[in-house]
Amino acid sequence: MDHLTYNIPGLLFPAISLLMLGFTNRFFGLASLSRQLLAEYETSKSEVLAKQIHNLRFRISLILYSQSAGILSLILCTCSLGMIPFYNLVAWIFFSISLLFMVVSLILALIEIHLSVNALDIERESILDPTTKIKS
Repeated sequence: MDHLTYNIPGLLFPAISLLMLGFTNRFFGLASLSRQLLAEYETSKSEVLAKQIHNLRFRISLILYSQSAGILSLILCTCSLGMIPFYNLVAWIFFSISLLFMVVSLILALIEIHLSVNALDIERESILDPTTKIKS
């Protein structure tokens, strides 16, 4: 195994920072939409809104887990940098685990994106065919 240098884990910092910024922006957008839909649901008690609110809640939890995995990735990457001068094998292990958490974070974000398309389908179906009942 090659010697781990500061450059290799250092490349992860900008990527993780950009991911965290994107996740935070998505979270704020979904939280705002959730509040808006909850206010509408109080007056209409629409089944379509209930389905969308349920979908939003799950998507928000996926973003929470994505952010958590991203933060763990950043912490482990930092630990990897700290271990380089002392014990290179441990630095490689920390770096490898940080990459794993970054992949987990990206997979969760991908699932959330797919769910956002489902939410758009619910909205589209309710507008194009208002007589159709949404199945739970």
